[in-house]
Amino acid sequence: MKIKDAILEQVAGLKSQYPKDEIKEIAFAGRSNVGKSSLINTLINRKNLARTSSKPGKTRTVNFYKINDSFRLVDLPGYGFAKVSKKEKEKWNLLIEDYLSTRENLKEVFLVIDIRHEPTENDIKMYNWILENGFMGFIIATKYDKISKGKIKHYIKIIKNKLNIKDEGLIFAFSSKNKLNKDVILEQINVIIDNF
Repeated sequence: MKIKDAILEQVAGLKSQYPKDEIKEIAFAGRSNVGKSSLINTLINRKNLARTSSKPGKTRTVNFYKINDSFRLVDLPGYGFAKVSKKEKEKWNLLIEDYLSTRENLKEVFLVIDIRHEPTENDIKMYNWILENGFMGFIIATKYDKISKGKIKHYIKIIKNKLNIKDEGLIFAFSSKNKLNKDVILEQINVIIDNF
């Protein structure tokens, strides 16, 4: 799939602000600072459309990116960020939960995990929710360029075991720096969009 056009269509802090149409959506969920925004920028061939930051917790809204005027990629707020108030955390969690539970446009959820770190309890909860709600259970393991190539299988195995994933083919190692598996992920997105 070639991405010719991408726009930040809507930034939503409330459900009432979600786009009101039937365009298919694919969401990216994950902890703060795992590289969701960098992933989206790489997939759409833009440097700064999705706002990135070295500080975790930058994405505090549900951000809708319209692609080729035919589907959307959705960047969800990162969960598990420690340096915000309990009230703010609860607000983000409700926003994530509400979008994932009620959005009819949603066709798939990719869980984004930093390949260098073992999945957390929050990652396990999110992954189980993804499976329980009938989604495939794709994982994008980011920051691949930050580990030695000889250790990739080791890190993938940790993710596979911790999340109890049967099919290793559901895990995509990814690097926004060298664009590893960018085309593979885009092709998977294309398949999902075509099949719904």
